[in-house]
Amino acid sequence: MGNWKLVTVVALGCLVVAAIIGTALASEDAGTETLGDLEKFGSEKELKAFLKEHAQQGWNDGIYPRAPGGAGQEASTGAPAPAATAAPTAARDYSTTNVQVEGVDEADFLKNDGRYIYIISGGMLGIVEAFPAKTAKIVSETRIDGRPTALFLAGDRLVVFAVAEEEDMTTPEGSVTPVPIWRTVTHAYVYAVGDRANPELLRTLTFTGDYYDARMVGDYIYTLTRESPVWVRDDIALPEVRAGGAAPIRPDIYRPKTPMQSYIFYTATSFSIRSNTSAPDAETFLLGYDTTLFASQENLYVGYRNTGTAYSSGTAPESADVRDRTIIHRFAIGKGKIDYRAMGEVPGHLLNQFSLDEHAGNLRVATTVEGWTREGSLQYNNVYILDPAMKTIGTLEHIAPGEKIYAARFAGDRLYLVTFKRVDPLFVIDLSDPKHPGILGKLKIPGYSDYLHPYDADHIIGVGKETNENGWGGVSVGGLKIALFDVSDVNNPREVDSVVIGEAGTDSEALRDHKAFLFAEEKDLLVIPVSEIKRVENPSSSYRGSYSTTTWQGAYVYQVSPSSGFTLEGTVTHAEKGPSYAWNAPDAVRRSLFMDETLYTVSQRSIVMTGLADGSRESEVFLPYREEAYPPPYPVW
Repeated sequence: MGNWKLVTVVALGCLVVAAIIGTALASEDAGTETLGDLEKFGSEKELKAFLKEHAQQGWNDGIYPRAPGGAGQEASTGAPAPAATAAPTAARDYSTTNVQVEGVDEADFLKNDGRYIYIISGGMLGIVEAFPAKTAKIVSETRIDGRPTALFLAGDRLVVFAVAEEEDMTTPEGSVTPVPIWRTVTHAYVYAVGDRANPELLRTLTFTGDYYDARMVGDYIYTLTRESPVWVRDDIALPEVRAGGAAPIRPDIYRPKTPMQSYIFYTATSFSIRSNTSAPDAETFLLGYDTTLFASQENLYVGYRNTGTAYSSGTAPESADVRDRTIIHRFAIGKGKIDYRAMGEVPGHLLNQFSLDEHAGNLRVATTVEGWTREGSLQYNNVYILDPAMKTIGTLEHIAPGEKIYAARFAGDRLYLVTFKRVDPLFVIDLSDPKHPGILGKLKIPGYSDYLHPYDADHIIGVGKETNENGWGGVSVGGLKIALFDVSDVNNPREVDSVVIGEAGTDSEALRDHKAFLFAEEKDLLVIPVSEIKRVENPSSSYRGSYSTTTWQGAYVYQVSPSSGFTLEGTVTHAEKGPSYAWNAPDAVRRSLFMDETLYTVSQRSIVMTGLADGSRESEVFLPYREEAYPPPYPVW
């Protein structure tokens, strides 16, 4: 396995924020309103009339109940208390969740504090005393009401988000008889975990709608839920927030002035992780479904796509304005409050949370424009810089015509942009003068990157897929590709090294979720979860070149440096008894972290501890995963 070095994680990453709360939606310049500014509904009657006119068709009628999600009473079932021993000290160095913005934590299904791992598994909150590794054990398992999906940890406080369906009774307008409705709700359970063997439930908050995402800044959590309007006969069930036995909060509801193709309720709620009694703040926004959120420590941004084609009078179709545009709202945040500040609009649409970044008070945006004219399809890419008033002050357009963005990463006064059609152009874009962005250089190589991560100021790591030209003039996608780029010469970026893992179909959760990516720059450690398709020869075949494929699940562990590139130090698998046959199998590694000299890899079924010095397996803790919840990969006869 080689010598695995101890590392300290670089907490860089991606974003995607999640919360929007608000008490005031008045613009700083109340006298000016531009296209897309939010307007508050004056009454429930006005809201219902608007929805009936624009978008009632096809929405859920709550009187037809969906099956409940199997939610039961929350109860703590602590594991047997271990025999008293001397308490181990916490690790000196340990990794944390890979986030994009320092000081803005992102919710995930596990967290750690250098001694304990807190994890959602099998409908339970499991707390594992993970350090030291050789004596690792589960100290408590707490049943969570609903379907737990993500959590936050702040010292001795822990918040678990869970989604459930609940029945409610409502009396439609003009009716004297209550009718039942089923609604999806999100619960936030706040626990005190000073005694890890007996977590104490302090309070429960409930938000109507499905969980979308959440962020934590300081002691305040910002949560975003979304819900299609629920009609009950000729009435509508409005979003609400509940905190314990207090009366439900009915948030004010806002909508953009520009019409949308569809409307979804987004309810943003903020609450303190420390206070057990303070009322949450909440606001609801009627926006489009295709929504992207980003947060800095000072601002929340919500962007959504607005499509359509607008022809001005006398304009030929080939020169028509293709209305592939994104509207972005900025909200100032502080101590759980949010104030609406400004709105901006840019051509094109966002790829994901990596398409947005805040720097020196300005918002940087990367978009792809797609549409049709009489001459055919349109596709190109743009970069915009918006000032705090959300006015566009810098523009760089028509990058890589015929291609679209696959990955973007803002870092300081640069943007690294990957577009793709047949080869992978990596663009280095200068943002040092926000009014005049420009292309510094580009590198064209086979393959593409789905995620970019800074190694240091002069190097970028890319994770994506290998590609090859096929015999029909097209492109075939191959195995998982990891590349290291040198951008010290910004005009001539180059690939230092790359590795390709497996055959076509090989996958990694890190391609879709940055929290699955573990990198520690100080010790050059890189860990990637992999679902690998391997080619296996058939030696018994009478035909030359005969082969089959098999699947391997686990994690690849590399040392990476600008001088030597990638060096494979070893692999870790949780499926020692045989291969797994699906990317989301119980033994598939989904996360990794380290505490001092130990690497912890996490699957649905277990946590495996591996020594960083020699690659030896130190211990394994089995989680409360329920095997019956996982369908077999093939028919059982």
